Formats: sequence, C-alpha cells, structure tokens
Amino acid sequence: METTNIIFSGVGGQGIILSSRILAQCAFASGNMVKMNELHGMAQRGGSVISHLRFGKEVHSPLIPKGKCDYLVALEELEGLRYAPYLKTGALVILNKRKVVPAGLEAADYPGDIKAQLEKQGFRVREIDATGIAKELGNMRVENIVLLGAVSKFLPFPESYWQGVIRESVPEKTIDINLEAFKRGRV
Repeated sequence: METTNIIFSGVGGQGIILSSRILAQCAFASGNMVKMNELHGMAQRGGSVISHLRFGKEVHSPLIPKGKCDYLVALEELEGLRYAPYLKTGALVILNKRKVVPAGLEAADYPGDIKAQLEKQGFRVREIDATGIAKELGNMRVENIVLLGAVSKFLPFPESYWQGVIRESVPEKTIDINLEAFKRGRV
C-alpha cells in the first residue's frame, strides 16, 4: 500500500485538529503507520490552521511535500486555495462553501469562484455546504465532522471504524449529533 497524504485546512475554531485525529485513529486501527503534523498559527484570532496526515505501510515523515497530497479537506474556501500547491494533479478537494474574510482583506477583495480556480489547476473538487448542514442540525461546531464524512467515502476504512472513533473522540452529549453530521457528509 502506498502512502496516502491528506491535508486539512481552515481557520481557528473549525475543528481541524479533531478531524485529523479522528482520521488518524481510523487509519491506525486499520493497521497503518500514521504520521500527523499540525500548525496552529494565529488560530485563536481566526488565523490559518493546517494539519498534514499521512498513512500507509511505512511512513517516515509527517510533512507532505508540495505536489504530493492526495486529498485536501478545506473547511474554508480561501484556505483551500492557499494549500493547493501541496496537491498532486488529479487530487480531490473537499471544499466547504464557507468564506471567512481574513483580517486586512476587504470582503470585495475575497477571490471569486475558488472551486473553478481549483478545477482549472487540474484538481477534482467536491463542494459541500457543511456550514449549512451544521446549521440544519443545530450545532455549527459539527461542520468539520460533515466534511470528515465527505472524505471518508474515498478512504479504505469501514464506516464502523469511523463511528467508533467519533464516539470516543467527542463529548458524550454530542455523540448523536456528530454521528448524524458524519452521515450527512457521506451522502
């Protein structure tokens, strides 16, 4: 088995680290060697957060070289575009339909149609309104789990592994809503 490379990107408070850890536990439970690295930046002020995750038979480094990433899970559109150089041609981008205008940038200056820009670079893009789904479920904090559900369809782990790790990783009172968020993302 080759090494699978996944990047989670977004802004502080979106649950990127939790999503990465759930995926890492699923990969490990499936018998893979797993390496993960996270960079928080100015996360508490809505700054960029990125997590590199690699799994396979033998993985030596947690960092994904530019041009080698198989999947990008972007919880915010501009952050998805920012980390596109890490993707290999034909990589899959799971793109949340959410715009967070960074400090120092006017809303009018936010790049338009990021999905089209990513597709023009040769990437496959699955756009999902995880924010809208989270609002429907009544808890904005589950948008990351919606996106985790979306990428899970493309990874070789049984759904039961995902559900078990989610149950172990979230507060008990939020298990049901997180499992529903995951299910909605897999649609």
